[in-house]
This record gives sequence, structure tokens and C-alpha cells, in this order.
Amino acid sequence: MSKINVRSPYFINLNTTNLTSATLELRIYIGGVETTWQGSPQYTLTSTAINEHINFEIAELIKDYIPAAFSGTYPNSLLAADDYTTVYVDYRTTETITGSSDVVTTVLGERAFYGYGYFEEGANPQLLQGYLQSNTTILKSDDDALRIPVDNENTTSVAFLNKGAQIYVWTPTSGLKIQDQIAYVSTASADVDNYRERVEASGGTFEDNPCIQEFLRNETIYPVDEVIINAIEGVTVLNIENIIECKYTPYKLTFINKFGAYQDIYFFKNSKLAMTTEKDKYKSNILNNGTYATYNAQVRLLTKNANQRLTLNSGYYPESNNEVFKQLFLSDKVWIEYKNKTLSVNIENNNIDYKTSLTDSLINYTIDVSFAFDTINNIR
Repeated sequence: MSKINVRSPYFINLNTTNLTSATLELRIYIGGVETTWQGSPQYTLTSTAINEHINFEIAELIKDYIPAAFSGTYPNSLLAADDYTTVYVDYRTTETITGSSDVVTTVLGERAFYGYGYFEEGANPQLLQGYLQSNTTILKSDDDALRIPVDNENTTSVAFLNKGAQIYVWTPTSGLKIQDQIAYVSTASADVDNYRERVEASGGTFEDNPCIQEFLRNETIYPVDEVIINAIEGVTVLNIENIIECKYTPYKLTFINKFGAYQDIYFFKNSKLAMTTEKDKYKSNILNNGTYATYNAQVRLLTKNANQRLTLNSGYYPESNNEVFKQLFLSDKVWIEYKNKTLSVNIENNNIDYKTSLTDSLINYTIDVSFAFDTINNIR
């Protein structure tokens, strides 16, 4: 079966002798895969052939049906939310051929991901692999959970190790719904990232004091330093670096990478919060019986609001993670864990200068993110 990555074009090419026209019916759905054509397509497209060729492009149509609304809880089969990034696609083509009867072709159960390919990867990029990230060295805050996104259909096992000892092994589940095809393998639950959240999730109260902070700085709550993935592309070994940051507050960004999976990246060093205001003004008539009060404003504000932004510093990353920063900048959906809430943000930088260990020695990236909402609540 082919794989559709909906942020890149996906073409259905028809090339039949004496082809004059064709109709394509497109059905997009979640849940289990259908074994027969169900009808009721969301789209019906018709085209006239040029030199016996017709190309239908369907990726943009499918993309509208993938919500990809990350709430801070990673998708899993126990949840029913709009955070999935995969759907099933069935389509049927009916070719009208001069001097012959119509030719009907039905394709069922194509998997569509909220991913994309690069130009160099050609038309209809597949990205058929189990491990759904590009980096084999992962940096994370020492107190936070590690999550590895894998394709459930293309992965055999994921093993978590610490100091050479195997602590957890994951194996795929058969018969999953399409919205659960990406598994976020972890030793933690889907909605718990760190020690504080683990305490609160179990009904406890987290007391933030110097003794607790000292403990958290010296103990890794989810100790993993190596992950071994067996998938269709072979064996991939991941090196996990647990970073202890004592001076600054690390921030975690979650974005949708090129494979259509949620991926975490940490910014460990100094951050700065800033705010920009916007206002609309008008002139008011304050004259009253030929006079006016000097304390009464002539120029008044019609509306005023603001947008806050954060400047984040990554800390030192290996050069092999340049691809991760590239995909972060290319992502159209990014979230931040900020003050115990998951908030949507936009990357404000338009440029990225790739750094190398040869020319830059230590690689640190600085980015600006703006919160994707107005500071004053104006949702009506």
C-alpha cells in the first residue's frame, strides 16, 4: 500500500489508450479499514483527458480532514480526541474510453499522514519507515518523559535501556484504528511529562520547595539512556542524553515533523518574555456648551490588545540535530509547555543559519515564538 503525505502533493495518474475523461471519488475516514467501497465520498472530481493523460491531486483535500490538534496528551488508543494526524483514504476512478466500456478501479485503505517530502525525494514521497524522527541523538530534560513516535505497522519492537539494562519493551498492536497508527512509545503515561504531573495525575499535591527542586536536579525520574528500534528500515539505535539544567527553566516545544508525528524538542537555556501591543484610536467630540474639560480625553482608544512572545535558547545540541531544527521551522503547527499548560505558538523567525561543529564549535539556536492568541481574551 502507498502512503500519502498530505503536506506534499499526491498524484493519481491515469494513462490509458483512448482515454477521454475520468471521474475520481474520494472518501476520507477514521476507524477501521474498509474492505469494500462504501460510497458517500467527500469529493467527486471530473477531468477531461489531454493526450490520453489525467492527473488528480488529492493531498490538499485530505489535509482538511486531519485535525492535528495537540492538547498536551499524546494520541493513544484509549483516547477519543481530535489530536490524530492520520486518516484512511479510499478512492475510485471511472475512466471513459473511446470505443470501449468504462474502466472502474477501486483502491481501499491508503494511509494518509500529516507529513511531507522534500523536493529531492520526488513526487508522491512515501517515507516508509518505522522510526518517525530523523535524529538518532535525543536531548531531553532529565525529569521529563521520553516519547518515541513509531509507525505501528512498520515497527517490530522498541526497547528502552538504562546503563545496559533493558527496562521496557514495546511491541505493536494489530488491528488498530487509523488514528492510532502512530504509537508514542514511552515508559510514562500519555498525559504525564514529569514528576510534578505524575504527582498531580495521581491526586496528590505537589509542594514546590528548595528540597524538592534539589531532588529533581539530582534524580532522573524516567531513566533511559538508549533505545533500540527494530523496523522495516532495520535496527536503529538512539542515544538519549538527559540534560540537567539548574539555572534556567527548560521549555519543551512539540511540533509536527515531516513524518506527520508529534516530536518534542527542548530549549534549555535563557528565555525572555516580551509583549507587543496594538491599538485602534479615534477622536471624540468632548465639546459641551462651548467649553470642554481638560481631563476629558479627545483621542480615545477603540480597541487595545497585545501579543506575547518568547525568545528561546536551545543550549548546546549536536550537529546531527540540525535536521530537527529544520523540520521545526518548516512545521505549521507548534505548541509549548508553558506554566503547566499546552499553548499554541508560531515560529516568528523566517531564517535559520545551519551551524556546524567545524565552524561554530558549540551549536546553539535562538528562536522567537509568539503565542497564537491575543493576551486579552476576546473570543466571542
